[in-house]
Amino acid sequence: MMFANRDLTIATLLRVFTGRISLTWAMILAETSLMALIPLFIGFAIDGLLAGSLVELWRLAGIMAALICVAVTRRLYDTRVYGTVRVELGREQASRSARLPVSALNARLAMGRELVDFLEQTLPDAMAAAVQLTISVIVLYAFAPELALAGGGAAMAMLVIYALFHRRFFLLNGALNEQVEQQVSVLEKRSKRPIAVHLMRVRQHEVRLSDTEAVLYGAIFLVLLGLILFNLWFATTQLTITVGTIFSIISYSWEFIESALALPVTLQSWSRLSEIMRRLNRASEIAETPSR
Repeated sequence: MMFANRDLTIATLLRVFTGRISLTWAMILAETSLMALIPLFIGFAIDGLLAGSLVELWRLAGIMAALICVAVTRRLYDTRVYGTVRVELGREQASRSARLPVSALNARLAMGRELVDFLEQTLPDAMAAAVQLTISVIVLYAFAPELALAGGGAAMAMLVIYALFHRRFFLLNGALNEQVEQQVSVLEKRSKRPIAVHLMRVRQHEVRLSDTEAVLYGAIFLVLLGLILFNLWFATTQLTITVGTIFSIISYSWEFIESALALPVTLQSWSRLSEIMRRLNRASEIAETPSR
């Protein structure tokens, strides 16, 4: 069997489906690399057109055509690969959790799909962001080391900010998952009051998570706002460069910001998945705890 004697984790899914997932990742890296080059070649095209040359414009068109081909192929392939992963993981969960109440099994099947969603959506976004961050830092460093250092400082500040929130996200997701596991059993009672109480408790947990996210992203956006303002000021007042180069600097600074935002999203998803994986591998546990 695919999952024999293995915990149901992200690492297990990667080992079981190594070949198919590796191919999707290769296409992601190709797509992201092409995407990351576009602002630079737009800058070259601007300078080329101002000088009366079309060569740079055609190079930009070639990169964009290649990007479209890779992006379409990857999306067609991804849907089929991760659909298979969801089916196999769901079958294994149902087999291992046969003793659980239907309410808990239903909730955990949905949670298991989140592991595959992480592989299909969140992790590729993080990989794409890592490539974009790397290329952005290299390009900015080529223009001026100060621009790249500002980006590196912003990334470190974001990591520190998220580290302060990780434990709270883990606990809040655990409380939410505990409540959701009881949903089917509550609905089976067909009584208005227990259903209303359950839904209100789910709402309370979701509000706490949302409030925590709002504070986290507010702090991160302050850091990134400082980065874009510094790079804009530095590029226009401290460097002697062309219009196309200024465009590239601002574009890569903004691309750095967009890529950097994938970092807290990924870390937040990992906080939630850490709690989910711990829960999924308690398959033999009879989850008939009182509603909290």
